Amino acid sequence: MDLLPALAAAPLFHQSWDGFTILDLIAASTNALNGALLVRRPDHYKGYTDVGIILMAFVGGIGGGVSRDIVLNRIPAAFTNPWYFVVCIVAGLIGLAISYKTGQKFREGAFQVMTAFSLPWYAIVGADAALHAHLPLLAAVIVGVIGPTAGRYFIDISSGVTPKLFVQGEWFVGTAILAAVLYIVATGLGLSIWPAALLTFAVAFVFRLAALLSGWEEPEPWEPAAVAAAPRDYRLEVPIREEFDKK
Repeated sequence: MDLLPALAAAPLFHQSWDGFTILDLIAASTNALNGALLVRRPDHYKGYTDVGIILMAFVGGIGGGVSRDIVLNRIPAAFTNPWYFVVCIVAGLIGLAISYKTGQKFREGAFQVMTAFSLPWYAIVGADAALHAHLPLLAAVIVGVIGPTAGRYFIDISSGVTPKLFVQGEWFVGTAILAAVLYIVATGLGLSIWPAALLTFAVAFVFRLAALLSGWEEPEPWEPAAVAAAPRDYRLEVPIREEFDKK
């Protein structure tokens, strides 16, 4: 009987608007949109329903943050602040509403740009959370990598695709490492959260775009002769040119 008064007195949710939360919501919203776009691509689409796509937006939006908070042994922020669910729902609906008139070509270019935008934010938030948890610097970098990659990992696994962070690409993991390290250095030099975050984002975003446009990729060992494939052109200009090709 004592449980009912306790439930009646309990708040429906907690809400905070500090710098960390705002950065985390930016990361969650952009990654949620990325999740909705990703599962509409032919290489990921598995007959997802409208509800399924919105749920995948949740996975992309809060998967990294929840994983980060669990590693840091704290209750995930997405479970206490309703705005995480709001931004993920809105991002999922936006992803559903986008009309892909040029099919896969449009998705690839737009998705790559959105990924380049969202990736540094989660790395920054992860590194900041680890520093406030008084973890060693190396651990802070690792947590900074978990945030922007875990959500994509869960979506790839759910779609039966090899996770992005394990295969060659335009410095996907490398950008997360760069952002985490830069943020740690910036805060170590005395910058507050927003100057450090904006400076880090600018450098990491430019690096990621440069990698996409130039086709820079993480090194990989030589392919076995039996599975060697034709050369692949990952440069961002290729899908963007195709997207605007009216033919």
